[in-house]
Amino acid sequence: MSVQNTPSKALLAELHDAVLDIVAVINRPDRDERLIEEAGIRLDRALFPLLVLTERVGRIGVVELAARVGRDHSTVSRQIAKLVALGLLERRPSATDGRQRELHATSAGQAMARKIDDARERLAREALTGWSEQEVSALGQSLRRYANALAAL
Repeated sequence: MSVQNTPSKALLAELHDAVLDIVAVINRPDRDERLIEEAGIRLDRALFPLLVLTERVGRIGVVELAARVGRDHSTVSRQIAKLVALGLLERRPSATDGRQRELHATSAGQAMARKIDDARERLAREALTGWSEQEVSALGQSLRRYANALAAL
């Protein structure tokens, strides 16, 4: 990377602080409760991120899911058992390795994930009131570019 394309220390600190603030807001229990209430569902707040991510990604193993949400494998495994018991997720044989099991959202799980996504969209619209389409597009493109760059490290 050339020096002329390297952001200043101050800009990087500002970016890092903003990302930490976003993560802190997203991870706050009261925000999860508000999202659940807005979605009009009854689900433990620790479970809905697992449901939504599984539905969005498609088939996924417990180990990968735990890594994606930053939780311990054994904790996620117990939470998955609850989602399976609720009929929201099911375990299926892996398409690539029959010895492995993958998670898949049931039709009830997909419907609940859609309610959560719809609620998240309503809250995002509220947060972005006053932003132009161009500003929202630029933010989305920049965040995607940054996420991809971090993932590639």
